[in-house]
Amino acid sequence: MPLYAVASGDGSVATGLRGNRHISATSGVAATKSQHRRDPRATMGKRIGASMSAMSAASILVVEDEPSIAEAVRARLVSEGFRADVLGDGPAAVARCEIDPPDLVVLDLMLPGMDGLEVCRVIQRRAPIPVLMLTARTDEADKIAGFAVGADDYLTKPFSMRELIYRIRAILRRAERSRGGDDAGEVVERGSLAVDPARRRVTTGGAEVTLTPIEFDILLTLAREPGVVYNREKLMDTVWGYVDATGGRVVDSHVARLRRKLAEANPDDTPVRTVHGVGYAFRDE
Repeated sequence: MPLYAVASGDGSVATGLRGNRHISATSGVAATKSQHRRDPRATMGKRIGASMSAMSAASILVVEDEPSIAEAVRARLVSEGFRADVLGDGPAAVARCEIDPPDLVVLDLMLPGMDGLEVCRVIQRRAPIPVLMLTARTDEADKIAGFAVGADDYLTKPFSMRELIYRIRAILRRAERSRGGDDAGEVVERGSLAVDPARRRVTTGGAEVTLTPIEFDILLTLAREPGVVYNREKLMDTVWGYVDATGGRVVDSHVARLRRKLAEANPDDTPVRTVHGVGYAFRDE
């Protein structure tokens, strides 16, 4: 059985909140006159605090057939302020997601009744649910297969609880953006392609393209800066919110699926190009 290094605490959230508190040193008349002014740092602190509070209240479904592992993950999630439930097999997870969809699923690859890949494929058909895949396999092909069926991220066992929480928060931030948060703005039009950040909608040649949240964020990032080359590390940092040592293949997998979907919708337009040995760029205007 893999061993899990349980960290004593994340620390990053508390630090962020402390860093955004505004402590005024003014007093007397000056303080009275300024108390009605909107301090942008205080406003940002409130916004971040509200976002973190909403994120911590998110519901997480842990699908893991090893009771000790499932309980360790559930306990850590609860200690971080999440609402967490545990299921031990694939069919039960599918049924739960249909009746009461969670905000995120932590999904083991090897499950009784239905493996994690099939569970992920089935639950993504109805409505996209963020999925963090857990796998004891180190074979890169298995990880790529997870992304192909809609998984957002993966962790290879054994892993630290600190990293698990870090990745869950990153996925939830992306999911929040997909609901029209940080990426709201004007429609990006590049030739026959239109990317609508507010509606999370993509059309090319008049045909709508259904993308996963990560695929959409990759396309939006590149389309906003045509001709600018993003190496894999920069693209992962921008879209995922962190850089992983094995992130190169992860980025390649998502870009490949993005390009395939765009080509199927409009074979006459290939907007995302590969810069060999470097990364990816949107075609020059």
